[in-house]
Amino acid sequence: MATDWAIKDMKTITIKEHIMVAEQLKQILLEKNVSPAAYYRYDTGCKLAEMEKIADITDYQWGKNDSIILDFGHHGVGYLSFSCAGKGSPQDAPAFLKVKFCEVERELYEESEDYNGWISRGWIQEEWLHLDQLPKAVAMERRYAFRYVKIDILDTSPKFKVAFDHFIFKTVSAVNMETVPLVETQNKMFRKIDEASLRTLQNCMQDVFEDGPKRDRRLWLGDLRLQAMINYHTFKDYNLVKRCLYLFAGMTKDDGMIAACLFTEPKPLMDDTFLLDYSLFFISALLDYYQASKDMETLKQLGPSALRQIELAEQFMNEEMIFEPEGRYHCFVDWNEILHKQCAMQGIYLFTLRDAIQIAELLGDCERVVQLNEKQERCKASALKKFWDEEQQVFISGPDRQISWASQAWMIASGMKQGQEAQELLRRISGCEVGMVTPYMNHVYVQALLDCGGVSEAGAHIRYYWGKMVEEGADTFWELFNPENPEESPYGSSIINSYCHAWSCTPAYFMREYPELL
Repeated sequence: MATDWAIKDMKTITIKEHIMVAEQLKQILLEKNVSPAAYYRYDTGCKLAEMEKIADITDYQWGKNDSIILDFGHHGVGYLSFSCAGKGSPQDAPAFLKVKFCEVERELYEESEDYNGWISRGWIQEEWLHLDQLPKAVAMERRYAFRYVKIDILDTSPKFKVAFDHFIFKTVSAVNMETVPLVETQNKMFRKIDEASLRTLQNCMQDVFEDGPKRDRRLWLGDLRLQAMINYHTFKDYNLVKRCLYLFAGMTKDDGMIAACLFTEPKPLMDDTFLLDYSLFFISALLDYYQASKDMETLKQLGPSALRQIELAEQFMNEEMIFEPEGRYHCFVDWNEILHKQCAMQGIYLFTLRDAIQIAELLGDCERVVQLNEKQERCKASALKKFWDEEQQVFISGPDRQISWASQAWMIASGMKQGQEAQELLRRISGCEVGMVTPYMNHVYVQALLDCGGVSEAGAHIRYYWGKMVEEGADTFWELFNPENPEESPYGSSIINSYCHAWSCTPAYFMREYPELL
């Protein structure tokens, strides 16, 4: 089968060599020491603004059942250290502490004991420490993602108390957001959204582009595509993108299908999760990288892996080039549990097929360009016949003829509807009940608006959706967000939610790629 998708005159390298290239692109992370911006004495039942603010932490001593909160001013990723000393009589028992790391204020008040969701509670950020001898310099080994830290003094003894000093948060990232100016605009909300977007991306840019530094900490292809797009306009770290692309190309199924996500510690490892839409997005991620970097050598080496994804996707299509409903394959699209994904998946295929044609053109494979163009025309005709409801003037999906935002947005993004016709389509479904759950899907919707000239509508949606997160106190953007229910979670409790998540930071891209938004 390999000969079917080889590119003529292309420098070929082995899968093992892909991994070697990726490992050569590893970077030394930047470090910065951050001190707390504020300290508070925790008071049950109060919000942070209502608690006693501490001017000088060294003036305070803490005993059993006391709690202290540290606010580092903004979200970061890294390692906490501090010093703890005994006060009063000689230490006659261990000092027993609980240290809880929180990305947002809400987590300060949530109890891990109440969590009963399906994601492992091991992701909840908390540690228990026994300090047998004081004074003690504590350097916590595990990396955490947080803005706030709550320290509960679970016990000392009646004879002594503890005092704290020298709190240091050593942050780590591949990049420094201070090197990237915020967008120039008089709109204060847009500037706040841009700042949160940049901080989100910075904190997810580690050894690879992580999806979330609190939970998962994996390299997901869907997230990578969006992160890289923003990176090209901001931090311009092309080598980190290149490293991720080579990792994906170096770890595939036997048939060449690219995994949805990879682990990188203790060594690169392919997950057993395969999502058809994510595999296809390798095509778009590679093309975007080439267009930003003009790195033809990488395009030549990884082009076959990208074009292979088109062929692999077609095994799940019928003779009319329509995807079968999910069952034989899986795709993500969005977290919405009631979403019927067949129509959106068709749009994603057409979106990535368009990019595959460009890759084949750049590689000079004229025969493949002709073949892919023929597929594109045939697939568009079949998709219009299958999914377009002439009476309602909307795209539908599934036996119940479901109307969803995802179906319309992906069909517009793929070019099935354009210009004024596409704008009217999006206005037509304004009351649609099958909505969008994640910033990931909201990104596609904003892109669809911009693709059809709906600049004012796109700007309004960014202010509504991402602006609402800012109003909720976000200084990094979240994995999922329902403006009508900010505490919503697909996991059984918001305590496990990720509040700094890669796929949510795309407003920084939109505001630079489409300055008319401002």
